[in-house]
Amino acid sequence: MPEPVLALRDIKKYYPLPGGGLLERRPPLKAVDGVTLEVGRGEAMGLVGETGCGKTTLARVILRLQPPTSGSVWYGGTDVTALNSRQMRPMRRLVQMIFQDPSAALNPRQTLRDLLSAPLDALGTRTGREAKLREVVDLVGLPVSFLSKYPHEMSGGQRQRAAIARAMASEPALLVCDEPVSALDGSARGQILQMMRRIQEEKGVSYLFISHDLGAVRFLCQRLAVMYLGGIVEQGTRQDIFQHPAHPYTKALLSAAAPPDPLGEPPVLLRGEAASPARAPGGCAFRTRCLYATVGCAKGRYPLTPLRREDGATHSSACPRYRRDL
Repeated sequence: MPEPVLALRDIKKYYPLPGGGLLERRPPLKAVDGVTLEVGRGEAMGLVGETGCGKTTLARVILRLQPPTSGSVWYGGTDVTALNSRQMRPMRRLVQMIFQDPSAALNPRQTLRDLLSAPLDALGTRTGREAKLREVVDLVGLPVSFLSKYPHEMSGGQRQRAAIARAMASEPALLVCDEPVSALDGSARGQILQMMRRIQEEKGVSYLFISHDLGAVRFLCQRLAVMYLGGIVEQGTRQDIFQHPAHPYTKALLSAAAPPDPLGEPPVLLRGEAASPARAPGGCAFRTRCLYATVGCAKGRYPLTPLRREDGATHSSACPRYRRDL
């Protein structure tokens, strides 16, 4: 198999919590707890899960905005975990970020030309600057006249296009997209997703598409990973996850997103609320809400295990008990 553009190896990110006395130390908040994940070249990988499961923290670790507590982050064949700021500079052009709120991500005092020029300056691009600016705005479907506009003169969808243009200006291999369409209305959301699919086809860029919007993930991504309380509980192709869910949490997510159908299967209702990462239950983190939990689920966390499929072991689940017709 070709070398992945991004590889995470057992990433953990823990935060110490205040409180407790000299003889009592509170356990840390386990925002990310042992995530192993790969994104192939030219692939769109979706990362889904409810709010607070650790998706955004994982994105910040990937971009080296925060150091991992343990584990390693690989860009191509380079382990960037231990690189210092100077060593990271040439690596940063390989991985760029698209944020949820373009209004907060774009400097309101800069025109689009200024915003796009910053990454070109960082790369030392001097010749063909104007042609490059025109190429990037055309790539995201904005007219060249927008180069003189400020963010407040654009609509929400146009600002997100501008943010994507800025990310693409450095010609990255991977875009980490943190809820990039959740702040947009339905029409703009569809247009941005169509544009992102076209960019992937034209440029071969990879996406790590972080979202709780299963419709957007299903449209754009070829593979998915499902995250719950800091860990990956299921991973597989789009068909695996949406047509053959093998973990009870995945089944509940899909049920919650499905439109009501009086003649279909009853919705899957979970017990209670998700635990806090600061007080995660021992063993399987999902066991306190799972209808299939047994005493054995409290003894330890189950690893992601490949499922036996006729079409190959592309599908894996962290639940050994819940199975449907695979």
